[in-house]
Amino acid sequence: MNRKLFGTDGIRGTANAGSMTAETALKVGMAAAAQFTRGDHRHRVVIGKDTRLSGYMIEPALTSGFVSMGMDVFLVGPMPTPAVAMLTRSLRADLGVMISASHNPFYDNGIKLFGPDGFKLSDAVESEIEARIAGDMSGDLADPAKLGRAKRLDDAQGRYTEHVKRTFPKGLTLDGLKIVIDCANGAAYKVAPDVLWELGAEVIPIGVSPDGFNINSECGSTYPQTMCETVVAHGADIGISLDGDADRVLISDENGQLVDGDQLMALVAGSWSQADRLQGGGIVATVMSNLGLEHYLTGIGLELVRTKVGDRYVVEHMRQHGFNIGGEQSGHIVLADYGSTGDGLVAALQVLAVAIQSDGPASESCRPFEPLPQLLRNVSFKDGQPLDDEDVKKSIAAGETRLSGTGRLLIRESGTEPLIRVMAEGADETLVHAVVGDIVNAVERAAG
Repeated sequence: MNRKLFGTDGIRGTANAGSMTAETALKVGMAAAAQFTRGDHRHRVVIGKDTRLSGYMIEPALTSGFVSMGMDVFLVGPMPTPAVAMLTRSLRADLGVMISASHNPFYDNGIKLFGPDGFKLSDAVESEIEARIAGDMSGDLADPAKLGRAKRLDDAQGRYTEHVKRTFPKGLTLDGLKIVIDCANGAAYKVAPDVLWELGAEVIPIGVSPDGFNINSECGSTYPQTMCETVVAHGADIGISLDGDADRVLISDENGQLVDGDQLMALVAGSWSQADRLQGGGIVATVMSNLGLEHYLTGIGLELVRTKVGDRYVVEHMRQHGFNIGGEQSGHIVLADYGSTGDGLVAALQVLAVAIQSDGPASESCRPFEPLPQLLRNVSFKDGQPLDDEDVKKSIAAGETRLSGTGRLLIRESGTEPLIRVMAEGADETLVHAVVGDIVNAVERAAG
């Protein structure tokens, strides 16, 4: 069946409207509980959230849905998405739920589901959950004596903190490093500064005063300027910027220059390959990753495998083919040795480990390759299918012809927002800008 609720990263939308209401959350809890109730044991679910105001609405609605089906609920409060995945496995839970719209503004929210193995659900399972929501679930309701219970998991932060610290190489410390950490006023606002400080760093925290409205607002990995400027202002050695649910990360060097996910994957992959730790003969990334990454990996005897956009699809390929590094240019980096989903803090620690061992500044150690000129522009639309417009099709075909042999063009509709994403890259930066500009103009005309 065609999925109506689930997109590329769970369910997402404007809070208290459309698919992101308390009623929908209640039904999602009921349907997910029915989907994952298997056997006679006492079933349990872990629920985490970020710092959005609407989390106070969605969390109890989900809880009611799970409890009504006889499932016990462990509430962990504001915690990173990867922490929920880790705790789901650690607690032998049947299901994990993260309430977050990731990098979106506060007025959006979302629901991400994890199976008992800590991995995001497949398209097929999400479709089955949607079918349950559309059907009659009254027959699955628990008897009064078998209703679930809900309780707070008080040591969730400590469990995750120790898990993250164990991923940092033994024998290394962050002693002597001054690190800016931007937590986006989001889910990692408590745990991320603590981890860095406990490993020895002098920590300059920003984006650690959430008020329900300021998540991702002029901070975090979607607004890295704040981190970069703070690094320069404080003379820091490096900056780390997370997004609202802390499953992605970007880095700033000591000069305030941004380092994206492609560079970070290349850095860790090269280090792990030298240490004979890299599995799969390369890394898994998406169609958005820069050609420069591909050329760099080829030059050191490694492969770049591309999937469609979405860290879930990266992880699926990694699992099927035995890779242990994958991710996205946006900063979702999945290190399968340490977790089942993107973890911005864990990835940052691996980058710091390589930087420390290189014995040079971040500006030298964190950029292993020179990216090809790349331009990405987003065009918003309200209704219709702009990509079906004939003028848009002609513009795209002309762009592909102009870039043929020297670059590539990628046009796609966002899976989480009403946007058309237009990306081109190639050796000629002027040509790249011209091609993108022509296509964007055509899409804007078609979108009205």
